[in-house]
Amino acid sequence: MLSIRLVQLIETHWEEIAARLINEVKKHPETQNLADRPDAELRAWCRDIMENLEALLAARKEDQVQRRFRVLGRRRFEENVPLHEAVMRLQLLKAEIFSFVHEQGFPMTVLELYREEELQVLIGRFFDACVYQVVRGYEEALRVSYRVA
Repeated sequence: MLSIRLVQLIETHWEEIAARLINEVKKHPETQNLADRPDAELRAWCRDIMENLEALLAARKEDQVQRRFRVLGRRRFEENVPLHEAVMRLQLLKAEIFSFVHEQGFPMTVLELYREEELQVLIGRFFDACVYQVVRGYEEALRVSYRVA
Protein backbone atom coordinates (compact mmCIF):
# COMPACT_ATOMS: atom_id res chain seq x y z
CA MET A 1 0.00 0.00 0.00
CA LEU A 2 1.72 3.14 -1.23
CA SER A 3 -0.56 5.43 0.74
CA ILE A 4 0.68 4.14 4.11
CA ARG A 5 2.43 7.44 4.82
CA LEU A 6 -0.86 9.30 4.37
CA VAL A 7 -2.69 6.82 6.61
CA GLN A 8 -0.05 7.32 9.31
CA LEU A 9 -0.43 11.09 8.93
CA ILE A 10 -4.17 10.73 9.55
CA GLU A 11 -3.57 8.50 12.57
CA THR A 12 -1.08 10.99 14.01
CA HIS A 13 -3.38 13.99 13.49
CA TRP A 14 -6.63 12.34 14.54
CA GLU A 15 -7.31 15.07 17.12
CA GLU A 16 -7.34 17.82 14.49
CA ILE A 17 -9.65 15.80 12.27
CA ALA A 18 -11.90 14.99 15.24
CA ALA A 19 -12.14 18.70 16.10
CA ARG A 20 -13.18 19.42 12.52
CA LEU A 21 -15.78 16.67 12.64
CA ILE A 22 -17.22 17.92 15.93
CA ASN A 23 -17.51 21.39 14.43
CA GLU A 24 -19.27 19.99 11.34
CA VAL A 25 -21.66 17.86 13.40
CA LYS A 26 -22.56 20.85 15.58
CA LYS A 27 -23.44 23.06 12.63
CA HIS A 28 -24.85 20.52 10.14
CA PRO A 29 -28.66 20.71 9.88
CA GLU A 30 -28.97 16.92 9.49
CA THR A 31 -27.18 15.99 12.73
CA GLN A 32 -29.26 17.70 15.42
CA ASN A 33 -29.38 14.65 17.71
CA LEU A 34 -25.65 14.00 17.48
CA ALA A 35 -24.91 17.71 17.97
CA ASP A 36 -26.48 17.46 21.42
CA ARG A 37 -24.16 14.65 22.48
CA PRO A 38 -20.98 15.43 24.42
CA ASP A 39 -17.92 16.43 22.38
CA ALA A 40 -15.90 13.81 24.28
CA GLU A 41 -18.13 11.07 22.88
CA LEU A 42 -17.60 12.20 19.29
CA ARG A 43 -13.87 12.63 19.93
CA ALA A 44 -13.57 9.11 21.37
CA TRP A 45 -15.46 7.66 18.39
CA CYS A 46 -13.09 9.45 15.98
CA ARG A 47 -10.03 8.34 17.90
CA ASP A 48 -11.19 4.73 17.85
CA ILE A 49 -11.43 4.77 14.06
CA MET A 50 -8.54 7.02 13.12
CA GLU A 51 -5.89 5.71 15.49
CA ASN A 52 -6.57 2.24 14.08
CA LEU A 53 -7.11 3.28 10.47
CA GLU A 54 -4.16 1.36 9.06
CA ALA A 55 -5.31 -1.85 10.74
CA LEU A 56 -8.93 -1.28 9.73
CA LEU A 57 -8.02 -0.65 6.09
CA ALA A 58 -5.74 -3.68 5.97
CA ALA A 59 -8.02 -5.96 7.99
CA ARG A 60 -7.82 -9.46 6.66
CA LYS A 61 -10.62 -10.51 8.94
CA GLU A 62 -13.41 -8.39 7.56
CA ASP A 63 -15.81 -10.17 9.93
CA GLN A 64 -14.30 -8.27 12.87
CA VAL A 65 -14.78 -4.91 11.15
CA GLN A 66 -18.29 -5.88 10.04
CA ARG A 67 -19.28 -6.90 13.56
CA ARG A 68 -17.81 -3.73 15.02
CA PHE A 69 -19.92 -1.45 12.83
CA ARG A 70 -23.02 -3.62 13.01
CA VAL A 71 -22.84 -3.29 16.80
CA LEU A 72 -22.44 0.46 16.33
CA GLY A 73 -25.66 0.50 14.28
CA ARG A 74 -27.51 -1.38 17.02
CA ARG A 75 -26.15 1.00 19.61
CA ARG A 76 -27.31 4.04 17.63
CA PHE A 77 -30.81 2.54 17.46
CA GLU A 78 -30.83 1.91 21.22
CA GLU A 79 -29.67 5.51 21.81
CA ASN A 80 -32.53 6.80 19.60
CA VAL A 81 -30.09 8.36 17.13
CA PRO A 82 -31.86 8.58 13.77
CA LEU A 83 -30.30 6.32 11.16
CA HIS A 84 -29.68 9.19 8.76
CA GLU A 85 -27.58 10.91 11.45
CA ALA A 86 -25.50 7.78 12.09
CA VAL A 87 -24.81 7.56 8.36
CA MET A 88 -24.19 11.31 8.03
CA ARG A 89 -21.57 11.19 10.78
CA LEU A 90 -19.61 8.57 8.83
CA GLN A 91 -19.91 10.65 5.65
CA LEU A 92 -18.75 13.78 7.46
CA LEU A 93 -15.75 11.97 8.92
CA LYS A 94 -14.77 10.65 5.51
CA ALA A 95 -15.03 14.16 4.04
CA GLU A 96 -12.94 15.64 6.87
CA ILE A 97 -10.24 13.01 6.35
CA PHE A 98 -10.09 13.78 2.62
CA SER A 99 -10.05 17.50 3.29
CA PHE A 100 -7.24 17.15 5.84
CA VAL A 101 -5.07 15.09 3.49
CA HIS A 102 -5.66 17.45 0.59
CA GLU A 103 -4.76 20.49 2.71
CA GLN A 104 -1.38 19.06 3.67
CA GLY A 105 0.03 20.50 0.47
CA PHE A 106 2.33 17.65 -0.49
CA PRO A 107 4.28 18.23 -3.69
CA MET A 108 2.04 16.81 -6.38
CA THR A 109 4.33 14.43 -8.14
CA VAL A 110 2.73 11.62 -10.10
CA LEU A 111 3.53 9.26 -7.23
CA GLU A 112 1.91 11.57 -4.64
CA LEU A 113 -1.20 11.89 -6.80
CA TYR A 114 -1.34 8.11 -7.04
CA ARG A 115 -0.94 7.76 -3.27
CA GLU A 116 -3.74 10.23 -2.62
CA GLU A 117 -6.00 8.48 -5.15
CA GLU A 118 -5.20 5.09 -3.63
CA LEU A 119 -6.04 6.45 -0.19
CA GLN A 120 -9.35 7.87 -1.42
CA VAL A 121 -10.29 4.50 -2.91
CA LEU A 122 -9.32 2.57 0.24
CA ILE A 123 -11.07 4.97 2.60
CA GLY A 124 -14.07 5.21 0.30
CA ARG A 125 -14.50 1.44 0.28
CA PHE A 126 -13.96 1.26 4.03
CA PHE A 127 -16.59 3.90 4.80
CA ASP A 128 -19.03 2.38 2.30
CA ALA A 129 -18.69 -0.93 4.15
CA CYS A 130 -19.10 0.87 7.49
CA VAL A 131 -22.32 2.54 6.35
CA TYR A 132 -23.68 -0.79 5.13
CA GLN A 133 -22.90 -2.51 8.45
CA VAL A 134 -24.29 0.37 10.55
CA VAL A 135 -27.54 0.19 8.56
CA ARG A 136 -27.69 -3.59 8.98
CA GLY A 137 -27.13 -3.34 12.72
CA TYR A 138 -29.72 -0.58 13.03
CA GLU A 139 -32.27 -2.58 11.05
CA GLU A 140 -31.60 -5.71 13.12
CA ALA A 141 -32.23 -3.77 16.33
CA LEU A 142 -35.36 -2.24 14.81
CA ARG A 143 -36.74 -5.68 13.84
CA VAL A 144 -36.02 -7.01 17.34
CA SER A 145 -37.83 -4.05 18.91
CA TYR A 146 -40.88 -4.72 16.73
CA ARG A 147 -40.95 -8.37 17.80
CA VAL A 148 -40.67 -7.41 21.47
CA ALA A 149 -43.38 -4.72 21.29
